[in-house]
This record gives sequence, C-alpha cells and structure tokens, in this order.
Amino acid sequence: QVQLVESGGGLVQPGGSLRLSCTASETNFKPSYLNWKRRGPGKPREVVATITGGGETTYADSVQGRFTISKDNAKSTWYLQMNDLKSEDSAVYYCTANYYNIPNDRIEDTWGLGTQVTVSS
Repeated sequence: QVQLVESGGGLVQPGGSLRLSCTASETNFKPSYLNWKRRGPGKPREVVATITGGGETTYADSVQGRFTISKDNAKSTWYLQMNDLKSEDSAVYYCTANYYNIPNDRIEDTWGLGTQVTVSS
C-alpha cells in the first residue's frame, strides 16, 4: 500500500501561516483525490480541503479563503498552505488519498500519521 507522510506542523501565533506537506512513498502516485483532514481536541474529524486528480479543489467553509490545497505531481507531494491561522485551527492534520491499488485490483484509501498544528500566543 502507498504510504503518506505529513510534515510542516508546529506552533504558530494567531494570524500566522504554515505550509503542510504530504509526500507519497511512490513516485508518479496519482490518486483519484486527496484530502486534508483534521481532528481538534474534543471535535469530530473534519475534511478541510480536497483536490482531485484533475486539480479541482474544495474547502470547508471554516477555512475558505485562508487555506489553499495544491500538488506537485513531479514530487508526489501535496500541500496545504494555511494563512491567517486561528486558535480553532489547532488540530492534528492528516492527508488521505483514494486510489486504485493495481496489485490488489481494488480502490483503497491510505492515511498518513498526521502532523500537529497548534495556534497559540
């Protein structure tokens, strides 16, 4: 199964920015879509942003206009640029991908282990 590894989390002050990265273990990895999800303390897991294989993007209302999802196909890496961060953005952020696993001949989901984002003064 393809492995995903997130990086870029950390501590940032309100109003600050971070860029998260999600790198796949295989080159030329082309999922049907990739999500950035998050789970804050005491909150349900939430889909923050999605990008399809064709490059279409969608965002949760809570991050619209502040977060941008993008991809670098050559690096099999996806990004989440987060600007104007708020305390309520504090969470563990995960990337997940839906793809066709050729050896197993089926569609699968794969998850990274997550990266912590803390927004605090």
